[in-house]
Amino acid sequence: MTGTRWPTRTEETSDVASVRATNLAAFETSEEADLVDALRDDDAWVPELSVVAVDPDSDEPVGYALLTRCRIDDEPALALAPCAVQPRYQGVGVGSSVIEAALDFARNAGEQVVVVLGHPGYYPRFGFTRASEHGVKLSIDVPDDALMVLSLDGSPIPSGTVRYAAPFGI
Repeated sequence: MTGTRWPTRTEETSDVASVRATNLAAFETSEEADLVDALRDDDAWVPELSVVAVDPDSDEPVGYALLTRCRIDDEPALALAPCAVQPRYQGVGVGSSVIEAALDFARNAGEQVVVVLGHPGYYPRFGFTRASEHGVKLSIDVPDDALMVLSLDGSPIPSGTVRYAAPFGI
């Protein structure tokens, strides 16, 4: 299925264990899986923005993207993190499919701005640009090209400091 859009949907209660397994398989530590578990109990959690990509033959989640509430100073925004793909499904479009679906769900819900702290060679394909070009920063030092923002509706991106939900620890 290289280059095709994988089936996606909002995470269901029955997917929780598969989502955790996907995060555990995709990362070297349990930090991202633990973060998702903590965010589920936080006010920043938006259930309809917890998205899975599924194997079309089994409907089993093989990719995951999460958007949660954050703020840029006093302005509402969303944070994209974490994004994970089961190793055997990496490199075939699962990650792109689940991120595009999450962004579409957010756009359709009337959300305006998304921030991501991630690989500068990956996220620009979705329209993300350097946050510093919009006056957006973090309270911790990160490489300038790693913090990115996206306007979902073409509106201006507010400047200021990103304030993530408490479970992020930033």
